[in-house]
Amino acid sequence: MVSREGIIKSKLTWVLVAVLLLYLSLFTVSETEIALVTQFGRPVAEYKDAGLKFKWPFQGLTRIDKRLHLYNPRPSEYLTRDKKNLLVENCVLWQVEDTLLFLRTVGDRTGAEMRLHDIVWSAVSAALGRTELSELVATDIEQVRLGTLMKNLTQECGQIARQRYGIGIASVDIKRINLPTQNRESVFARMRAERERIAKKYRAEGEEEARKIRAEADRTAEEILSSAYKKAEIVRGQGDAEATKVYGEAFSRDPDFYQMVRTLEAYRKILDEKTTAVLSADSELFKLLTKGKNGRLAP
Repeated sequence: MVSREGIIKSKLTWVLVAVLLLYLSLFTVSETEIALVTQFGRPVAEYKDAGLKFKWPFQGLTRIDKRLHLYNPRPSEYLTRDKKNLLVENCVLWQVEDTLLFLRTVGDRTGAEMRLHDIVWSAVSAALGRTELSELVATDIEQVRLGTLMKNLTQECGQIARQRYGIGIASVDIKRINLPTQNRESVFARMRAERERIAKKYRAEGEEEARKIRAEADRTAEEILSSAYKKAEIVRGQGDAEATKVYGEAFSRDPDFYQMVRTLEAYRKILDEKTTAVLSADSELFKLLTKGKNGRLAP
């Protein structure tokens, strides 16, 4: 007979086996990964949705990160169409699109980035070989074609990586463009010459505009002065006419008094406090000052 302890041990053994089988059969898939179930190295199921999944205990499980990855290749030297050497640093955003093709061709992230390096280097080298330096770096923003270049590179590299390795490329961008040491001085000299040319152009345009403003100001000043002179002459003529009228009326009322006043005004303009005049007894001024206009002695 089987003892009670033997039965209990047998049940515990089956429970442990069942737990182990469940542990080997059940697995979870997170939001950031793809799970691939393989049987003897051959894929049999693929899970892209998160949750609890089932597989047979003898089947294998491979997890692949489906998030975007950033790959920064090392800076490389390229030659532009106008024979200018550039030191360019790229960056690539990529993710897994075809899981089976990805595992079969590259296997993991390291292998994927090795393939991406070759694809991106070849595409950037060809693209820059068709592009002049002025289309990459220029003072006029309308001459720069860097955005179009990056868009074309993304499409070209993405198509190759997807077909060959199951890798989707979100973007290929140029992080930094630098000049090799031996080319910097010549490029800086050309940039300084370009700045000087633009500065001369601006100065010439400014001087021309200044001449126009000065000419307009001189013309306006002449018009204002002419108008003012005209108004002054009119006012002066009206004043002279009024004065002549007043003088005429005064002369008609008392000719002797008018003559005396006019004579005194004339002498007042000629003589001042610094002038010493010696008058003879028979001079008109002496008689006027001592006897008045009627020949009588002044009080």
